Amino acid sequence: MTFEELKEKAHSLPLKPGVYIMQDAKNTVIYVGKAKALKNRVSQYFQDSAAHTEKTRAMVSQIDHFDVIIADSEFEALVLECSLIKRHQPHYNILLKDDKGYPYVRVTVRDPYPKFSLATRPAEDGARYFGPYASRHSTQGIIDALRSALRLPSCNRKFPRDVGKERPCLNFHMGKCDGYCRSYDLKERHDQAIAQALSLLEGRFQEVKADLTAEMEQAAEELRFERAAELRDRLRAIELLGARQKVVAGSLADTDVTGFFRGTAKSCFVVLHYVEGDLAAKDFDLIETPMEEEEGTVLSSLVREYYVGRARLPKQILLPCELPDQVPLTRMLSEQVGRRVELVTPQRGAKMDLIRLANQNAREEVERATTREERQNKLLELLGRMLALEGPPKRMESYDISNTGASDIVASMVVYENGRPLKRDYRRFKLRDMNGPDDYASMEQVLTRRFRRYLDGDEKFVDKPDLLLIDGGLEHVRVAQRVLETLNLDIPAFGMVKDDRHRTRALVHPDGREIGIQAVPAVFSLIGQIQEETHRFAIEYHRQLQAGHVKGSVLDKIPGVGEKRRQQLLKYFKSVKAVKEASLEELEKAVPRNTAQAVFQYFHQTPERE
Repeated sequence: MTFEELKEKAHSLPLKPGVYIMQDAKNTVIYVGKAKALKNRVSQYFQDSAAHTEKTRAMVSQIDHFDVIIADSEFEALVLECSLIKRHQPHYNILLKDDKGYPYVRVTVRDPYPKFSLATRPAEDGARYFGPYASRHSTQGIIDALRSALRLPSCNRKFPRDVGKERPCLNFHMGKCDGYCRSYDLKERHDQAIAQALSLLEGRFQEVKADLTAEMEQAAEELRFERAAELRDRLRAIELLGARQKVVAGSLADTDVTGFFRGTAKSCFVVLHYVEGDLAAKDFDLIETPMEEEEGTVLSSLVREYYVGRARLPKQILLPCELPDQVPLTRMLSEQVGRRVELVTPQRGAKMDLIRLANQNAREEVERATTREERQNKLLELLGRMLALEGPPKRMESYDISNTGASDIVASMVVYENGRPLKRDYRRFKLRDMNGPDDYASMEQVLTRRFRRYLDGDEKFVDKPDLLLIDGGLEHVRVAQRVLETLNLDIPAFGMVKDDRHRTRALVHPDGREIGIQAVPAVFSLIGQIQEETHRFAIEYHRQLQAGHVKGSVLDKIPGVGEKRRQQLLKYFKSVKAVKEASLEELEKAVPRNTAQAVFQYFHQTPERE
């Protein structure tokens, strides 16, 4: 279907709740969504794309046709949407990587030395399967905890093939394994540990604790205190394991606390499981797909992905923000387990502290998994897509004008390369032949001077930017566009539009289109940082002129003395008078010989100048 046909079909939909299913030319389902009123929601996709996020624009460009299913209520639409997402796993829906079915613990009980592993589904292979559990991450944690508590092997050695062939590995010397590879005589102890592990997986914790307690007391009576201490430590580990496994099985969790952090390159969804007020386990999932939707919409998708379809749920789920479909989702989860499941969004107090902890965990997982270079690259890619550039803007130049009257009108040029300030390329300009403050004329002069020097091959202006950012609104960026067109330069330019608090809220194209950036925190932060740095650099130069540090300095009139040499002279001699009175030998101590000669000749072989 053409875009106009899609638009016409959307406008013909009823104002009823339901589900819409977007498909591409290959009939692949690429997105599933629900709506209270199908006509209103679906029509939004085929209106002005300027209001869409980058992800939505990409999705709409792939739509070849769509279907809808009308439901009796928003609740029925929600249930149907969850079912279709599970079935089709659409590319543009937010999906948890870990959602590949509920995992099991597999134990190869027929082997002489049984091993533990994670399986997605039971099979008729003679092994025993325990589960299903909540997630792959937490289930693997149970396997690791069993090995640790019972000091079972976690190495890659094959038993009984490798028994007695090599020295025990580091785990044995660290007390993490009983070193069953040392001798066949330890096979009986290994069988006992496996039997205890199976009992723990079956939930018979008290039975295992009783056996270990009796064995520990017997070892103490026989004065085998080292063995008694080992059994005591094993008892403690098993008590923790028992609480953890019950949470992972979902049977005794009182409260789940969800957290979320949206990073530049990755985002993270965290669930902290509490039993009787104690933190017993943590699940998290890192998501690399850019998520530009509002936080409530993202959280709604993640919560549904995580909880829908589970046989056991906690009594209460704490959320960091209100969900747009919180009421029907509460009903669906409650009906799923046959009792009330509360979705709570705390505003203050102890529960809010738990939300902060969950969010902090999410942030730390993202930061641990993301390098600085990866964050910057993703950020620049995102900015490039938002502005419809040909690629990421590796080099960005930003300009600002500062004045307080007819004189001392200055401008700053700040450079960011790969998302970070490149201070060696900063430049500042003192405006010439200005009759009074005129931001537009000032901007025109600055940009003309900068890019004429680029075209002339000036080594200080040799680099061509990928993006120009102009401090100001629409008219400022139109001035920049005129200068670029006059010089036959093709460089994207955008104005930085500020809000009431002097923060950049949007970028404006010369044709008047505004691209909002406040909904994308990483981009908002970067553009705000650039705007503040450009303003700071301009103000700093302006204050120097007003304070007389630069203004009227006779050193500026000496050929070959630029800002750097002037600063070197003033730093060494402290005043212009001392420079004027210095000998050639003294000047050569502060600056190179050719500069020293130029300064000496200016003051001693020409009439004194002001």
